[in-house]
Amino acid sequence: MLQSYFHPNTIEAGCDEAGRGCLAGPVYAAAVILPDKLPKFDLIRDSKQLSLDQRQQARAFIQTHALAWAVASCSPEEIDEINILNASFLAMHRAIDQLAVRPELLLIDGNRFTPYLGITHQCIVKGDSKYLSIAAASILAKTYRDEYMLSIEPEYPDYGWKTNKGYPTVEHRNAVRRLGATPHHRKTFKIK
Repeated sequence: MLQSYFHPNTIEAGCDEAGRGCLAGPVYAAAVILPDKLPKFDLIRDSKQLSLDQRQQARAFIQTHALAWAVASCSPEEIDEINILNASFLAMHRAIDQLAVRPELLLIDGNRFTPYLGITHQCIVKGDSKYLSIAAASILAKTYRDEYMLSIEPEYPDYGWKTNKGYPTVEHRNAVRRLGATPHHRKTFKIK
């Protein structure tokens, strides 16, 4: 069962990203502040454990019931310039910047983070399977990124983004070898 909070009586924002391991497209991040008393809902968990339909249901629930939420991204050009890890942190900072409620603590999925000025943070490995707010952030980041990849897929149908969402599947790698990179590809990522 996921934990509702890290510290009681603290405004906590869960933060997570999606698309770090992709060859193409932006990296997305979300920040979510949930209320103390969240209505019972069984679909807030690590986004990778949910079907597409379940993720959409969970997204609607989160956006309706969260005290505050925001989604932001970093472009492939930014990823190439500052590297994927720093771009993931920057996308999280951008999401935090947009929150309508200022958090007192950031719960970060993973083991590293660039501190956000004026707000303490706690890194939590596999946090999306431990804390509701991080799981909620993982769902928003994943659904928004997937929507973006589907929106650009018609321009480049031969890369299989409808199914692989830019991840390095065999089909995607073979398409890049055969057709070359698109403007959406990260130039610093190696295709093995």
